[in-house]
Amino acid sequence: MQFDFIIAGAGHNSLITACYLSKAGYSCKIIDARAIPGGGCATEEVLGPGYKIDTCSTGHTLILQNPIIKLDELGIVEKYGLSYLQPDPVAHVALPDGEQITMFLDVKKTVKELERYSKSDALNYARLIEEFNELRPLLGKARSGPIGLAPSLQDLLQDHPRGGIWLRRMAMSAKDVILHEFESPHVRAFMGWMTFQTAVPIDQAGTGLLPYQITAPRQSNSWSIPKGGSGKLTEALVNFLKDNGAEFTYNTVVENLIIDNGRCIGVRTLDNKEYHGKKGVISTIHIKHLVDMAPKELWGESFLFGAETYNVGVPFFSTYLSTSEPPIFKTPRGPRSAVSAGYAGWFEDLVQSGRDIYDGKLSEKITWLLVATPTLVDPSRAPHGHHTVKFLTHTIYDLPETGPNGWSDLKTKFAETLMRKIQEFCPTFTDDIILDRMVKSPVDIEIWNRHMINGAPHGGDRSVTFSGAQRPAPGWAQHRMPIEGLWQTGGTTHPGGSITGYPGRNAAIVVLKDLGVDPADTMIF
Repeated sequence: MQFDFIIAGAGHNSLITACYLSKAGYSCKIIDARAIPGGGCATEEVLGPGYKIDTCSTGHTLILQNPIIKLDELGIVEKYGLSYLQPDPVAHVALPDGEQITMFLDVKKTVKELERYSKSDALNYARLIEEFNELRPLLGKARSGPIGLAPSLQDLLQDHPRGGIWLRRMAMSAKDVILHEFESPHVRAFMGWMTFQTAVPIDQAGTGLLPYQITAPRQSNSWSIPKGGSGKLTEALVNFLKDNGAEFTYNTVVENLIIDNGRCIGVRTLDNKEYHGKKGVISTIHIKHLVDMAPKELWGESFLFGAETYNVGVPFFSTYLSTSEPPIFKTPRGPRSAVSAGYAGWFEDLVQSGRDIYDGKLSEKITWLLVATPTLVDPSRAPHGHHTVKFLTHTIYDLPETGPNGWSDLKTKFAETLMRKIQEFCPTFTDDIILDRMVKSPVDIEIWNRHMINGAPHGGDRSVTFSGAQRPAPGWAQHRMPIEGLWQTGGTTHPGGSITGYPGRNAAIVVLKDLGVDPADTMIF
C-alpha cells in the first residue's frame, strides 16, 4: 500500500502532525528506529514490571496551552482518556548552605517562602507572576503559528503599552533578568534552578523570558504530569492515528531520502526497504543527520551552513531508580517532598556550569540537579507502596582526556555523587531503599535515541542564535525544507524542544496549506 505521507520518526511532534493530516483524510505511515513510539515522550518499564519510568520527559506544563490540549482539537482528552495531574507543592529546592525553598500552587504561600530571604524579592516574584499574564496570550499566539504565517512576539509587542520592556527582556539573558529582579543569593539560586530546566545556559543572550516563561506557568498549573506516565500522551496520539487508518513500523532506521526529479517521494531504510509517500515526507530526524540523507547539492549552501553551525544543546545525565520510599527533604519547617525537587548551587555557580558545558569542561561542582518522583501523586506508576525516582543533571559529552568513551568508567561514580548530594538533605533516602537502578550517561542517551545528539534531548540550543526564524536555519523556519516534498517538525523547529506540541501542530498548518487545504477544517483558531 502506498501512503499519502511517510512520517520519519514517531516523537510526539511528528505524531501530532500526522494526527492532523489523518483528520484531514490523508493516509500516514509512521516509521521509527525504536521499538516503541514517542521518542522523548515515553514511559517504559526499564526497571522491571510495574515500574513505569519516564525515560526522558516527565513535566508537560507547556503543552497545556496548546489547542491540542486546551481545546482538545483531536479529542485525545475526551475520547482517548489523556488526563493531567497538578502536583502541590510544585517544586522543592535545596541550597548549598542547607536552606530550602518550596514552591506551592498558592502563590501567597510561595511568596511567604521567599520572604524569609528578602521581602523585596518576594514582592518582585509576585510581580513577575502577575506581569506574565499580560504576555501569556501574545506568547500563545506567537508560538501556536508557523514562522511567517503568524505574527512574531516582537510584532505583537510593537503596539503593547509595555512592549518596550518585554522586548528588552527578550534580548537580555536570563542571568541579567534574575540579577536585575532579585537580590537574595537564595532566591537567585532558586530562580536559576527553575530557568535552567530548559537546558540552555542562562547567560545566553535571548533567554531573558525564561524566568517568566518557566516559572509563571508552573505557578499557575504546577509541573503538570500525565496520569499514568509521560507516554500516555503518546498512547493517546497513537490510538487516534490507528483509529484513522495510520500504520506504524518500528525498529526501522531511515538511512536515506528517496528523491525523484528533485522531489522527496519517500525514504529508504537501513534494511534496504523503501516506503513511498504520494504527497511527501514529514521528518523529525535531527537536521544534522537529515542533511546526510540526500545529495549535498539539493540542500543548498545556506541550509548546509545552518545545519553545520547548529548547536545541538546541553547533554543530560540521568539515573532511574525504583525505591521502597520516596526522597523526603528534612527542613526546619518539617518534612517536604515534591514531584519536582532538586538541588541548586549558588547563582554564580549555575551560570559558570553552563559556560563550562559549552567550553567542554567537566564541572567540579554539582550546581543543578532535578529529582522527579511522580509516584508521590500518581501511585499507578509503581507497585503498591513503591516509587519511581529520576535524577537529571547537565554535563558534557566529550570528557577531557578520555573522550566520550570515558563515561563507561565514570558514570557509576558520577551517579553516586549525585545521590550523596541529595542524601545530605534527605536522610531517610538511604541506599537500602534503592531496589534497582539504571544509569545513562550522555553517550547512553545518544545510543538510546540517535537523534539526541551528544545526549542532548531538547532538540538544540534555544538562545537567540537558534530560535524563531533562525531555527533550524535562517530562511528555513517554516517547516518546508529545501527539497520539495519534504517538511520538518520536532525539536529542531520553532519553538524548540520540551513537550509543547507546537512544532507538530505548526508543521501540520504549513503542510495543509501547501496542499491547498484550510487548516481551520481540522483545527480551532
